[in-house]
Amino acid sequence: MIRVVSIQFNPAGKMYDFNAGTLDLKPGDRVVVETERGISLGAVVTSPQEKDETGFSHPLAPVQRLLGPEDEKTLAHHNRREKEAYDFCLRRIKERGMDMKLVRVEHLFDGSKAIFYFTADGRVDFRELVKDLAHTFHTRIEMRQIGVRDEAKMVGGLGICGRELCCASFLRDFQPVSVKMAKEQNLALNPSKISGQCGRLLCCLDYEYETYCDLRKNFPKCGKRVRTPQCSGTVEKMNLLTGELILRQEDGKQIAVKVKELLDENSPLATQQEPAKELEQGQPQQAPRRPREQQPQQRRQRPAPSPASAAAPVSEAVVTVAPKAAAVEKAEATPQQPQSDDKQKRKKRNRRHGHRKPSDQKTEKPPQE
Repeated sequence: MIRVVSIQFNPAGKMYDFNAGTLDLKPGDRVVVETERGISLGAVVTSPQEKDETGFSHPLAPVQRLLGPEDEKTLAHHNRREKEAYDFCLRRIKERGMDMKLVRVEHLFDGSKAIFYFTADGRVDFRELVKDLAHTFHTRIEMRQIGVRDEAKMVGGLGICGRELCCASFLRDFQPVSVKMAKEQNLALNPSKISGQCGRLLCCLDYEYETYCDLRKNFPKCGKRVRTPQCSGTVEKMNLLTGELILRQEDGKQIAVKVKELLDENSPLATQQEPAKELEQGQPQQAPRRPREQQPQQRRQRPAPSPASAAAPVSEAVVTVAPKAAAVEKAEATPQQPQSDDKQKRKKRNRRHGHRKPSDQKTEKPPQE
C-alpha cells in the first residue's frame, strides 16, 4: 500500500497521481515534483489516500518536497523572465507580420525550457522566430499551438452570467456541445447569446441537457392536436420547467393549460367527444378513394378501333356528300382500272416524302377490308 495524492499544475487543470511518501500533505499545499518534462511546481488537490500499488500501470513518481523560501525566490525570478519573454516575442511577431496570436509564456521550474503558447488559423512558419528567442534567452524554446477554448481557459474572464468562466474555475475537461442542446432547452438560436468568450457554444448548455430531455418525454410535440376535459386545440408553445402548454383553438384564441390536464387518446372521455365534434361541423364523411392501380383498365388504356368502326366515318362522308355518292358506288361496282405510269410515280413519290394525297383523289376507291 502506498499513499497517493492528486496534484494539478494549472488552475482547473488535469489531475495526476503522485506518491506522497511520508510527507504530511493537505489540499492547497504547493509542492515540487518531477515530471516527464522536468521539475515542476504543482498544487495538492486531494488528501493522501492508501491505495494498492498494483492497481497502477506504472510506478508513481514521488513528491520531492513542499515549496520552501528558496523555491519562492526561484518562482519570482521565472515570473519576471516570462513577462520579458512575452513582450519580446510579441514585438518580433509584429515586426515579421506573422499571422499568430501569442497567449502565454511558461518557464519550467528548473529553467530548462520556455514554452510559448499561441493560437493561429492554420500552420505558421516560426523557425526564424525561434532562432531570435533562443539567441536572446539562451534556453530551449518550444512553440505550442492551442485552440480558442484552451486560450479562454488560460486567460480567464467573466461570462455573460456574470461569473468567472467555467473552464477557468472548475471545468477540467471540455465536453462536446451542439446546437441541438440549445434547441431542446427552448433557447433563442442567437450566436451572441449562446456563445462564450472563446466564440464557441457555451459549455453550460451541457449541464441541464439531460434534464430537459427527460422532461420533454411527458410533453406532446408542437403542432399536435390535444384535448382536455374543457377544451381542445393545437400545441403552440410549451414551458418544460412549469409544465404549461399554450394551445391555439379553432377560433384563433390561445389558452394555457397544464400538461397534467391532457386526456389520453385511449381514454373513454376523449373517444366519446370525437363523434360530437363531427356532428357539430356537419361535414359528411367521404368515401375513400381507390388507388390508381385498382381503377378500371378501360379508363387508363383506350382499346384500338376495329376495321368496321374505322370504315364507318368513310361511309357517312359518302352519304352526306351527294354529288360524289354515285361516283363512289360506281367505283365499288366496277373493277379497279390500272393507273398510268405518271400517276404511279407521283403516288410513290408522295408516299416516300410523307406528302398527303391530292384532294382530287379523295373520290377514289376506299381502302378494302
